[in-house]
Amino acid sequence: MASPEEHAVLSASSSARWLNCTPSVVFSAPYEVERKDTTFTAEGTAAHALAELKLQFDTGKITKRKFNAQLKKFKAESEYYSVSFEEFVDDYVGFVNETIAEYSDPEVELEQRVNFSDWVPEGYGTSDVVIMTDSVLHIVDLKFGKGVAVSAIENTQLMLYALGTYYEFNMAYDFDTVRMTIHQPRLYDTSTYELSVKELLDWADNFVKPRAELAMAGEGDYAPSEKVCQWCPAKAICKARADLNLQNAIKYDFADSNELEPAAISDVLSQSKVIKKWLEDVEDYALTQARDQGQSFPGWKLVAGRSNRKIANAEAAASILSKAGYAEIYKPQELITLTNLEKLVGKKKFGDLLNDIIVKPEGKPTLVVETDKRPEISSTAQAVKDFE
Repeated sequence: MASPEEHAVLSASSSARWLNCTPSVVFSAPYEVERKDTTFTAEGTAAHALAELKLQFDTGKITKRKFNAQLKKFKAESEYYSVSFEEFVDDYVGFVNETIAEYSDPEVELEQRVNFSDWVPEGYGTSDVVIMTDSVLHIVDLKFGKGVAVSAIENTQLMLYALGTYYEFNMAYDFDTVRMTIHQPRLYDTSTYELSVKELLDWADNFVKPRAELAMAGEGDYAPSEKVCQWCPAKAICKARADLNLQNAIKYDFADSNELEPAAISDVLSQSKVIKKWLEDVEDYALTQARDQGQSFPGWKLVAGRSNRKIANAEAAASILSKAGYAEIYKPQELITLTNLEKLVGKKKFGDLLNDIIVKPEGKPTLVVETDKRPEISSTAQAVKDFE
């Protein structure tokens, strides 16, 4: 069953977009499509369910008998369960238990529904873990994805959840500090953001509420950016985004020279990722419209792409070739992939058995922005210069 937040016009999960680009909500509405569960979202839902079950037992909310029965049922029925899956969930559960232990006699709520509709129309959500003491409100959120680390720093989704939790419990507690933590076990990443209740309420009253009103009315200024446009249904046909990327592509006043100086190349690189993503979005949109809706675009046509031959029935092909006297038609036996081996054996046992023969080759050199956390590697020319 879909949660109320999934049906809300201004959901907490999409708040980074509507709080910054307020007219995008009404503008993109005609392009909204029903969101279907992907393997990734379904896996995340399963991880949350297992984590909640384990935390219910750890916090004394269910008996050991009920826990064992539900855990056995989960392992038998979930298509996502594996030893490594449970190990990552246990990492999160252990982190939550350690966080709870840092407080003296806290109240803990799991999968707590929160209401922030005083500031955002139909503003509801569900907070994974809520930890409360007389002075501190701490919410912890599980992100089970392994693609990109999600920071808790000024994370508007978590701030809205904290706002709703405060609204729900402020009569029983005298909160003065709000903490928000995101834990991503598969990326080994944790971040925490802290602010005072006064700061949270000031943000809600003076920023969230007026911008929510603008968003519902389809008013305000368009504010395209990589973060804002990422999940916007209208990202491929938004003129404001197109204008921004085209301006960025031609805005540089390069020096009167036949070659680009390093500073100019740096300027181009700083925009290349964003412009490439915009171009990909436009190409995907145009292909979908031409293929599925019959839309035509002047100067372009829909054709069949190149393809490679393949054998439709491998077993039949092998039988035919074997009967014809050909023996060397199979590859030598191969190990399954390293990731699948680790899932099969279990992360800890896998490390114990194969740690000495697992190698990680040096990655292909890649240019990134200076703020990237990875250490810089020296070029060959720089290494020779350093040696001299």
